[in-house]
Amino acid sequence: MSTVQNTTVTNTPSAALMNAVNSGTKTATDSVQADTDKFMKLLVTQLKNQDPLNPLDNAQVTSQLAQLSTVTGVNKLNTTLESLKASYQSSEALQATNLINHGVLAAGKDLALTSSKAIFGVDLATAADTVAIDIKNASGKVVHSISMKGVEAGTLPLVWDGKQDDGTTAADGKYTISVKAVSGGKTLSDATPLSFGTVASVSTGSGGVKLNVPTMGQLTIADIKQVL
Repeated sequence: MSTVQNTTVTNTPSAALMNAVNSGTKTATDSVQADTDKFMKLLVTQLKNQDPLNPLDNAQVTSQLAQLSTVTGVNKLNTTLESLKASYQSSEALQATNLINHGVLAAGKDLALTSSKAIFGVDLATAADTVAIDIKNASGKVVHSISMKGVEAGTLPLVWDGKQDDGTTAADGKYTISVKAVSGGKTLSDATPLSFGTVASVSTGSGGVKLNVPTMGQLTIADIKQVL
C-alpha cells in the first residue's frame, strides 16, 4: 500500500517567493509596466506552486486580477497628474515672467512715499458702508486719513500725494497703512491693506513659482491682488 505524503502549500505568496520574483525584475519600480510585470510574475509563480489538493478558485484569481487592474489604473492616474502638474508649473512660470517690471498690489501694511507720491490699496471681501484708512509715520502718528462711503467688495487701488492733514507735505520715506471697514454697524474682519511693489524677477523651484518684489519679498501669483 502506497503512502501519500501530505505537503502544505499556501496560496499566499511567501517572502521567499516575493524575493524570487523581485530578483528577476530589473525595470524601474515606479513604472506602471514594471508593476504590472511584477504582479503577473507573482501570480504565475503562485499558480505553479499552489497546492493541487487546494487550488485557487476562479473567484480568487478574478479578485487578484481586479487588484492588478486597480493598481495599474491608479499608477496611470498618478503619471497623468504628474504630467499635468509639470505642464501647469511651466504655464505659471511663463505667466509670471510677463509680470516683470510691472507694479502689483499684495497684502501688506507698508507704504513708501517717493517724490511725494505713494501707491497702495485696499481689498474688501465684503461690501462696506464706510471705510476709514489711516496713514501713519514711523512713530505711529496718523498723518493722513481717508474716508469713503458705500464701497463695493473688491480691490481698490489708491494714491497718496504726500499731503498731511495739517496741510504740510510729508517727507519721503516709509509709512504704514491701517484699514477699518464697517457694514451694518459691525466692523468687518476681511478688509485688508495692500502694499505696492514692482516685480524684479521670477524664481522657480521646489516651492513653485515665486515673484521677487524688492519691497515685499517673494510672492506667489495667488498673492497678487491687482497688477497696475
